Amino acid sequence: MRSGVIAQKVGMTRVFTEAGEHVPVTVLKLDGCQVVAHRTKEQNGYTAVQLGIGRAKVKNVSKAERGRFAVAKVEPKLKLAEFRVEEAELLPVGAEITADHFVVGQFVDVTGTTIGKGFAGAMKRWNFGGLRATHGVSISHRSHGSTGGRQDPGKTFKNKKMAGHMGVDRVTTQNLRVVQTDVERGLLLVEGSVPGHAGGWIFVRDAVKRALPAEAPQPGKYRLAEASAAQEDKKED
Repeated sequence: MRSGVIAQKVGMTRVFTEAGEHVPVTVLKLDGCQVVAHRTKEQNGYTAVQLGIGRAKVKNVSKAERGRFAVAKVEPKLKLAEFRVEEAELLPVGAEITADHFVVGQFVDVTGTTIGKGFAGAMKRWNFGGLRATHGVSISHRSHGSTGGRQDPGKTFKNKKMAGHMGVDRVTTQNLRVVQTDVERGLLLVEGSVPGHAGGWIFVRDAVKRALPAEAPQPGKYRLAEASAAQEDKKED
């Protein structure tokens, strides 16, 4: 089990195939997605990597958190998340995961927080059909109808589908195909829609219901800060 990544949703666009057909895609940006810490069985009882993304203002980070980032030699991150992995799949602390961590054509599972819709009626929230347009129905055409029995059971059962708050739910969309990757700009193009609004944080993992492609890098594709700094020095020389 490889580590997933944290990405930021940029928006939707489309790409064209060689046959001229257009494919709707969601653009996800990996802006400095780095490994901040490890979780081990000896210390924590499970094995995982903690990733961070984005740049947080130092004044908004607690002193304890600043110390943790200093130990990892990583700038304070705006968003943190953990991904369970096998012990052999642990990425080194400080490693920055690149967009080619996923290969073109593979399937991924994407998790995000849906857009909030506020208080919604039963027809919008649960796709109810509503009441009849005539035959005695007055002013309540979009109501949800009966909510329970009479004296028996004498209550409305829990989880009854009624009007209420809609959206802001954690949703996972499975088996989305990776259409394109851009390592230099840190972009990941995924076919179809992804839950959440533009600018929201998205968690991308290998699909659990599809086999991992043989060409997928193990334990992942990343670059170290020292290596990238050395490359920049060479370019300047």
